[in-house]
Amino acid sequence: MTGAPQHDPLHVLREYRSLAPWNLRDLAALVGAVLDASAITPINAAARAQPSERTIRFYVTKGLVSPPEGRGTAATYSYRHFLQLLCIKLRQMEGATLAAITKDMQDQTGDILERRAAQTLGVSLPAPDRLPLHNPGGPPRGRSGRALNAWIARDAVRDLGEPSVWRRIPLGPGIELHLDAAHPLARVGPGDAVVADTLRQAITKLLPHSSA
Repeated sequence: MTGAPQHDPLHVLREYRSLAPWNLRDLAALVGAVLDASAITPINAAARAQPSERTIRFYVTKGLVSPPEGRGTAATYSYRHFLQLLCIKLRQMEGATLAAITKDMQDQTGDILERRAAQTLGVSLPAPDRLPLHNPGGPPRGRSGRALNAWIARDAVRDLGEPSVWRRIPLGPGIELHLDAAHPLARVGPGDAVVADTLRQAITKLLPHSSA
């Protein structure tokens, strides 16, 4: 009996390691996107919100998340920080309190955190290049940004024979954008509204100004 191979959540999770380090903004956006894509229904309403930068700083002061490398705007966060934050939010989704999570996560090694996160997320965990990352502050920089550029180049040569789903984005009377849902602009772009507004401005510059 044959079929499509199922990916190993642990191996998929480790693909995110190559994107580290992150700044605080990118770490919050990345973990939030992974949680949104995980299809896990939270029991605790506090887990519904994506982790904010302020929340992550709070976790650091409480010892739930390790201190970053560097200080201020130069602070960077590693793959271990990514795992810690994922595990905290996943435990919250299971209904655990911060006090219980703090006790549970004391002195946990990276291997244990990694296996816990992979086991909880399971096959719903998307690979980094399939993550619907919409960050209002712009795409990740550094290694994350370079990885996104590589994925864009890869998708540009995608087999044209593959089935696809198209999104329609109205730009104005008589004009709309048809965007392949698998394209990076749809998966990791700023959202339909921003794309539409940017294209409207570009189209306006191409049109001759009316003297009326």
